[in-house]
Amino acid sequence: MKRRHLMMGGAAALSLGACSSAPSKFRRYTGPEVTAIVVNKQERRMFLLHEDKVLDRYQIRLGFAPEGHKQYEGDGRTPEGLYRIDRRNPNSRFHLSLGISYPNSEDVARARALGKSPGGDIFIHGQKHPLRRDRDDWTWGCIAVDNEQIEKIYAMVGDGTPIAIRP
Repeated sequence: MKRRHLMMGGAAALSLGACSSAPSKFRRYTGPEVTAIVVNKQERRMFLLHEDKVLDRYQIRLGFAPEGHKQYEGDGRTPEGLYRIDRRNPNSRFHLSLGISYPNSEDVARARALGKSPGGDIFIHGQKHPLRRDRDDWTWGCIAVDNEQIEKIYAMVGDGTPIAIRP
């Protein structure tokens, strides 16, 4: 009986050891501070900047109706304007995500004038299906990158970082 317990214990230890070797989605970043993010919607590009130097650039996906500024919840557009990274979600359905401070007071007024809600929950995030490569704009207004990229962005970008989203 003791031999069986010993074997079972050894198997459990090996199993737990294998679990801890899985790579973490949380990375460390020790480079220059990201002082701004610039998104060029038409080019589908996002740039992480330190002052005026580009630290990194990414190909992005946008809302499924990418032309123009977000008007109201559910329109499929990605907002345009100046915002800030205001929160982070380590348990996102989209791997990891960084919240964008949409809507601002102008966004709220614009949507209310149309009799609609401005919505919210606009993020820079990863993929919903990590094994499928997203080819087209598919979000409801967010900015999407692949999961490996959001891991790096999540580590590099701090709360309060300004983000300029340009047409």
